[in-house]
Amino acid sequence: MRKAFRGAVELALATSGLPALARRRRRGNTLVLAYHNVVPDAVAPFGDRSLHLPIGRFRRQLEALRETHEVVSLEQLDQPSTSGRPRAVITFDDAYAGALGLGVPAVLELGLPATIFVAPDLLGLDAMWWDLLGDPDAGLSPNVRTHALHALAGKGAAIIAWAREQGIPLHHPGVHARIGTREELLDAARAPGISLGLHTWSHPNLACLAQREIEEELVRCRDWMRQHADSTRPWLAYPYGGYSPAVVEAARRTGVERAFRVVGGWVRDPGLEPLAIPRFNVPSGLSDNGFLLRISGVTPA
Repeated sequence: MRKAFRGAVELALATSGLPALARRRRRGNTLVLAYHNVVPDAVAPFGDRSLHLPIGRFRRQLEALRETHEVVSLEQLDQPSTSGRPRAVITFDDAYAGALGLGVPAVLELGLPATIFVAPDLLGLDAMWWDLLGDPDAGLSPNVRTHALHALAGKGAAIIAWAREQGIPLHHPGVHARIGTREELLDAARAPGISLGLHTWSHPNLACLAQREIEEELVRCRDWMRQHADSTRPWLAYPYGGYSPAVVEAARRTGVERAFRVVGGWVRDPGLEPLAIPRFNVPSGLSDNGFLLRISGVTPA
């Protein structure tokens, strides 16, 4: 009943004049969208359900963006809009195989740019801890996630070891949970309009690490990416969105020019702190009308 009511409200708002009015008020603002995985439409929900977006819905979101926004690359983030529309930027975190094999081709079909944030140590993994610990019926427990991110610093091996000690079952979600291989990543990165950014070496929660570990994660990732991909840019997406003043300072010292959160919504001021730029983390369960309302500024992104 609640879902049906929400759907009716979203439909009424989406078909009113509010989205167009809200977009006019957002002229000059930019929405940086954060995606994770893209999966075939027939795949049953698995793992951390919010991260795995069906390809049909993803394509409809891209079409809505192209129709209502000026879709630009991250290189253009500080440049003024020339279209009179709000702007949007497309990013992917983690380099899931589905993002590389389904998401990137969908972006390219519409002639849009995108950036993929990569943690090289994850490449080729069958599944991440948040997908292994996600219950097939209920998804990832908020309590498990909180303990994993803070008490265990988001470190995959430590989280899996803790789960086994606690008797928390692991659920192997299948091929659609895997992270892309190095070859798949580099193949996607060769496409025009596709750039790569940094996501640390092994995807820990940087806000929970000592200074030496923070810098090691950043430097090791930076050096690997520079060695393997010419399309790498000095941009960082904080894993789990975790950062602190010490993390920001370490990013600055290691040559990061822009760093991104996974929350915060719209970029309203091009001159804001370049190492704490907000993004809109697009959840997989968002309806088409709900997406339109978020990207228009009718409801909070």
